[in-house]
Amino acid sequence: MRITLINPNTSRAMTAKIAAAAREAAAPDVEVVAVCPAEGDGPAAIESHLDEVHAAAAVVDAIRRDQAAGGSDGYIVACFGDPGLDAARELVDAPVVGIAEAAMHVAALTGRTFGIVTTLSRTLGRAQDLVLRYGFERACVAAYGTGIPVLDLEEADPAAVERIAAWCERVAWEDRADAVVLGCAGMADLCAHLSERVGVPVVDGVAAAVGLVSAMARMGVGTSKRDEYATPPHREPLARDAAVAGSVTA
Repeated sequence: MRITLINPNTSRAMTAKIAAAAREAAAPDVEVVAVCPAEGDGPAAIESHLDEVHAAAAVVDAIRRDQAAGGSDGYIVACFGDPGLDAARELVDAPVVGIAEAAMHVAALTGRTFGIVTTLSRTLGRAQDLVLRYGFERACVAAYGTGIPVLDLEEADPAAVERIAAWCERVAWEDRADAVVLGCAGMADLCAHLSERVGVPVVDGVAAAVGLVSAMARMGVGTSKRDEYATPPHREPLARDAAVAGSVTA
């Protein structure tokens, strides 16, 4: 089985970090191929609505490029805003899962409630939009920004890890959530440490998405093509479509 994981920002270091977490979560017979847009073809970090628009285009480019090369059994959008998820599902029959979507579903299976700990507070609105979209408004009891920029998570800075841990503890012990959702793919390598420290399940969306996409592929369940996610009608190609933007594989 082959799963393509798309980091929609241009950081090769973060892509490699996310890829390592995904491969650790994958079964031995699952190949995880991680890609990110080449510099100039996507945002350096995804921390605003404008960044998300560019990230969505990078996701679409990556899937179209992969399809042209033979395709994969499933796809993961490795950004907590789940940018481009709907458009990606229009492009393929295979399962496509966003890490926010995956993390919330898994967290909801661990208990009745969960809270989210993410990066900058300006991204909380998007996280709350996704909570509503995925139907978890009653389950999600808290959402906090740590004030840590996304690219600061490329390295496991002890001060940043401590700040993330403190917010996770607040979710667990002050908000009384049954689980914590990590709101950035760059936090994927912290999951085991945080779970042990906080004392409740801490869910990383990268690992959750690997598990869900793998399970769907094994079940033979893909993206429904009945209505909304049907292949779009033909349109004249945009200028960027003439030569689909480049990517880097980790």
